[in-house]
Amino acid sequence: MKKLIFLLALTFSLGGYSQNEMLFERANEAYAAGEFEKAVENYEQILANGETSAALHYNLGNAYYRLDRVAPSIYHYEKALQLNPGDEDARNNLVFAKNMAIDAIGEEAKGGFWGIFSRSTSAFTAAGWGWIAIFCMLLFVVFFLVYYFSRRTTTKRLLFIGSMFFLVMAIASAVVGFTKDSLQQESSFAIVFTEQVEVKSEPSPRAGEAFLLHEGAKVKITENFQDWVEIELPNGSRGWMQENDLKKL
Repeated sequence: MKKLIFLLALTFSLGGYSQNEMLFERANEAYAAGEFEKAVENYEQILANGETSAALHYNLGNAYYRLDRVAPSIYHYEKALQLNPGDEDARNNLVFAKNMAIDAIGEEAKGGFWGIFSRSTSAFTAAGWGWIAIFCMLLFVVFFLVYYFSRRTTTKRLLFIGSMFFLVMAIASAVVGFTKDSLQQESSFAIVFTEQVEVKSEPSPRAGEAFLLHEGAKVKITENFQDWVEIELPNGSRGWMQENDLKKL
């Protein structure tokens, strides 16, 4: 019975994977034919099926950009960069998409140690650094075992140095991955999806207007209160807006 359940689960999972592959191919064909609405529909269906990847979000960003949909294109380029920080195509296209937005907000400036840390570790995500740590730890074990059973002094010395190098790399990569993950959890960003939003001075529809934002603006969420969120802009401006006016990254 357990074997039957396993086989059925495997069949359905493979079927879902094949369906997503087919949808991805259809979406790519529709995009190449200039049928951008159809491409978006198929890409979004893949997301609805629980599948996600940097390539999927990148293609979605391209399709929405072709449809002059500012907020969704920026959102999906940002998601692609979250999953693959080294994707230069997504980074360049994000610049073009932001040029369509009304609000020229810019990015939050990161200075000092954390700015250097962010730039120097941007090649991989937190999960990516985790995998590097695991790979280096495996190499450490291999080098150390060969060192342990080796008889030649010169070889033992080189193997010991190599094993210590990979041990240090494993620890450093794990620390970087953990730090990046902690920073990502502390910093929550979102894209404004409503055409125009009155950002309030307090979490109330009767509160005074602090400033206006338009679709495509990237904001930092600093606090939640019922169905309101407090946002902060790179220039330090703060205000409250309703949560359904934006989409969290």
